Amino acid sequence: MADNTTNAPTYDGPVGRSGNGRMLPTPRTNPVLSLDDGDPADLATIGVEEEFHVVDLHTRELVPRAGELLDRLPAASFTAELHRSVVETNTAVCRTLDEIRAELTRLRQAAVQVADRAGLGIVAAGTVPLRADGDPSVTPTSRYRRMLDEYQLLAREQLICGAQVHVGVSDRDLAVAVTRRVQPWLPVLLALSTSSPYWMGQDSGYASVRSLVWQRWPTAGDPGEVTSAADHEALVAELISSETITDPAMIYFDVRPSAHVPTVELRITDANADVETIVLLTGLFRALVRREVAALRARVERTAVRPPVLRAAVCPYSSG
Repeated sequence: MADNTTNAPTYDGPVGRSGNGRMLPTPRTNPVLSLDDGDPADLATIGVEEEFHVVDLHTRELVPRAGELLDRLPAASFTAELHRSVVETNTAVCRTLDEIRAELTRLRQAAVQVADRAGLGIVAAGTVPLRADGDPSVTPTSRYRRMLDEYQLLAREQLICGAQVHVGVSDRDLAVAVTRRVQPWLPVLLALSTSSPYWMGQDSGYASVRSLVWQRWPTAGDPGEVTSAADHEALVAELISSETITDPAMIYFDVRPSAHVPTVELRITDANADVETIVLLTGLFRALVRREVAALRARVERTAVRPPVLRAAVCPYSSG
């Protein structure tokens, strides 16, 4: 949900979101799914966005002080989120899992060092057990204020953090096709990441209450049958014109063609304290993307899963 306002036409900088949500997408006509060998550099690039809670080291409660940290951290790699109690990190574009591990470690260390000097802690988890009394503090941008005004409870209770994995897929039609084909594996990837049993001071009984909170947004979950880039863009345009959402960045599908860089983006997973878990998820997701691209080129039919079945597979991850 990072509120950046410039479009990123190429995938040569940090992975952070930068799509200008205020522009209405223009559907393409006559899409052609590219099934040739493509760019040999494609499907190799990877990147990760991680969201972290900011807590008071004494009370262990969420505190709206992310801005203090962002003032002391490089803007190219760190950004604000909907709530002022969250900091997001954006890795550089990487090609190997060793590079991703090094980037994740470097960014986490930088955030922790700055936070520690301010008496604050950084928590890598889907949710934290404690929050201070009173309404949470929303980052004061026009976009986030509008979201709070329009979505009320959903925005106020968006006290969750995820990890988003990007895999480079330069052909937009191919990216849309891949998002449909990896759907059956999403519950497994979520299960590997779960880190959010607590909600509002109580044990929720779920390993990922974050995923339940997230599913309340009107564009979260499975997008249904989307057949091409033009179809995806038409869906986004319809959601905007119906005032369901205000910009393309509010497409919160569990996996999607990225709104601002040429990638397929995994969004269903919790933030996780273990760097190796994020590295594992990155490697697995890239392998899935590569496998499904190869299957498309071989004209292998995908295994379809009904959305209600897929949703049921996500829900039962109980912590009890």
